[in-house]
Amino acid sequence: MQYAAQTSSLSPVAARRIQSELNDWARNPPEGCCLESCEPMTHWVVLMAGPEGTAGMPRLYEGETFRLNIKFTERYPLEPPEVTFLTPTPVHPHIYSNGHICLDILYDGQNGGWSPALTINKLCLSLRSMLASNTDKRRPPGDLDYCQRVGGRSPKLTRWNFDDDKV
Repeated sequence: MQYAAQTSSLSPVAARRIQSELNDWARNPPEGCCLESCEPMTHWVVLMAGPEGTAGMPRLYEGETFRLNIKFTERYPLEPPEVTFLTPTPVHPHIYSNGHICLDILYDGQNGGWSPALTINKLCLSLRSMLASNTDKRRPPGDLDYCQRVGGRSPKLTRWNFDDDKV
């Protein structure tokens, strides 16, 4: 599947990579996810279904649907895209009410875990896994203060502390 889109702001590497990921998504979308839009090619909106429960173990987000906002930079895949949840956001200890997500693979730098080997398919699977493993629907500590402090700035400007690997 080819998507005709404006790519002038992208490097040739980024444009080829994003087109390749769009083609891969069309052939094999991640479980529970569908692409709502990708116009322009540098901005995707993904619909993500909350993970389903299993016999005797209902999931906290079963039956809910979330929208994920993905913005690619001209340096993708060398640097990660900006990934946030659109409102309403999942109530989760690592997801702020403004949509910012505290997950190391979404960030590069000193303690970030981004790798150019990651794809949007893999990011979506990681986010669904993060939702599936959660056992307590609550906001991160300091959610309101954080959201007031950062306003509409990019989550990539936040210095995250990735010290909780339980959820």
